[in-house]
Amino acid sequence: MRNGDLVLVRPGESIPADGVVRKGESDIDEAMITGESRPVKKREGDEVIAATINGEGSLRVEVTGTGDKTKLSGIMRLVADAQTSKSRAQHLADRAARLLTVAAIGAAVVTFGAWQLAGAAMDFSVVRMVTVLVIACPHALGLAVPLVVAISTTLGARNGLLVRDRRGLEEARNLDTVIFDKTGTLTLGEFRVVAMSVAEGLAEDEALRIASGIEAESQHPIARGIVKTAEDKGIAVPSADGFRSITGKGVAATIDGVEYHMGGPALLKSEDVQVPPAVIKTAGAAADRGQAAIYLVREGKALAVFAVADAIREESREAIAALHERGIEVAMLTGDAQAVADAVAKELGIDTVFAEVLPEDKASKVRELQALGKKVAMIGDGVNDAPALATADIGIAIGAGADVAVEAGHIVLVRSDPRDIPRIITLSTATYRKMAQNLWLAAGYNIFAIPLAAGVLAPWGILLTPAVGAVLMSASTVVVAINAQLLKRVKL
Repeated sequence: MRNGDLVLVRPGESIPADGVVRKGESDIDEAMITGESRPVKKREGDEVIAATINGEGSLRVEVTGTGDKTKLSGIMRLVADAQTSKSRAQHLADRAARLLTVAAIGAAVVTFGAWQLAGAAMDFSVVRMVTVLVIACPHALGLAVPLVVAISTTLGARNGLLVRDRRGLEEARNLDTVIFDKTGTLTLGEFRVVAMSVAEGLAEDEALRIASGIEAESQHPIARGIVKTAEDKGIAVPSADGFRSITGKGVAATIDGVEYHMGGPALLKSEDVQVPPAVIKTAGAAADRGQAAIYLVREGKALAVFAVADAIREESREAIAALHERGIEVAMLTGDAQAVADAVAKELGIDTVFAEVLPEDKASKVRELQALGKKVAMIGDGVNDAPALATADIGIAIGAGADVAVEAGHIVLVRSDPRDIPRIITLSTATYRKMAQNLWLAAGYNIFAIPLAAGVLAPWGILLTPAVGAVLMSASTVVVAINAQLLKRVKL
C-alpha cells in the first residue's frame, strides 16, 4: 500500500492507513486514538486515522500515510522519546553503602595508624582495625531498601497495584496534581442510558424494554448502549418483528404487535411528532451536556426520550473525593468535545478540564503543568494516552486498557478501579517512611559503633572484640528485617 492508493473500507473493518475519504459516509470509532467516546461522522474530504474502526457505511479512502508516517506510529515515537528522556537517579541506598564502605576503610586505617602512633602493640592495632571493618560492614544497609521494596511490591500486588517501575511508586507521595483521561478511565468507555423521561401513563422500565427490543437488531454503538442498559437492569429484551432502518432518521420495528419508531431529532421533524413537555426538557438537558437524545415514537407521539452517553464509573466519584481530601488537584484530559467533558467534570467535581486535545498534544499538557512546578500523575487506558503516561512524573495505566498504555505506565491498576489511586499514595508514603527508618537503623548505629570499635573507651577498659562487632552487625540486620516486615500492617 502506497500514498495515493484508493482503498475500500467495508462496514466494521479497521482503517488500514491514514487517509482522506473520497467517497462514502460512515461513523468512525476513534476512541482508541483520540479518546472521543462517540463515533465521529466522516464524509467526503474528511481525514481518517489508521487503526480506527469503521461503522455501518462503506468508505473509499485515499491513502496519505502508511507505516512510520501514520499518527499511530507518531504516538509510539512520543512514548519512546518520553521514556528515554527520563534520567535514572542512583539509588540512595547504593550511594550510602558506597560512602559507608569508604568511611569504614578510612576509619580502619586511621584506627590502625592512631594506635601505632600511640605505641600500641601490632596485634592490638590489627584487632582494633579488624573490629572497625566488621562492625561497619554495610550488610544491613544493603538489605535496608531491597527488603522494603520487595514487601511494598507484594503488598501493592495483593491490592491490585502492579508496580512496573519503582520510581513511580517512590514519587507518588509527592503528588499534587492528578490528571485523568475520561473515556475508559473515569467512564466505562461504553454507551449507557444516563437519563430518560417518559410520557404520562408509561413506566420507565417498560419504555426501556420496548426500546431495547427495537435496538437489539442494530449494531450502532448508541443502540448497543440502550440494550446493555436494559440488560444491566435485568429487563428481558423482547423479540422484534419487521426491523428496518429509516435512512437518516432512525429505525422501526414491531414489539408485541405494535409498531414503534426510534431516532433522533431528524425523526421528530420528518414525522411531525408530538413531544410532551417533560420529554422536551430531558432532551434539552441532554443536548446541553453533549449527550445523544434518542426518542421512542408511536403513532406520531413521543413516548420517551433516552439520553445516551459514555457512562461514568461509580468508583470515579469516590476516587476524586478521596484525592480532594488529600489536597490534590484533579484534572481531566480528553479528546472529547468541550460540552461532553464539562458535563462529566461538573458531575464529578473535577477542578480543571482539557478538552478536544489531540493525542500528540496530551504530553504537552502534562509538561505545561510540570513547568509550573507540579508533581503530576497521569491515569489513562488508551493508545492516545501513552505519551502523556510516559511524560508524567507517575504514569498509571488502567489494567483493562491498551497494551501500549500499560507498557508506558509506571504502575498498572489491575482492577481498573480509579479508587486505587489514593491507595498508591498511601503505599508510597508508607514505603518511603520505612526506607528512611531502615537507612537510619542500618547506618546510624555506626556513628556510635565505629568509635567504640576503634577503642575510644579503651582507657576505661571497654573494648570490643571482632566477635562482638560481628554480633552487633548481625543484630542491625535483624532489626532492619523486622522493621521492614512492619510495612505489611499498612492498610491501603
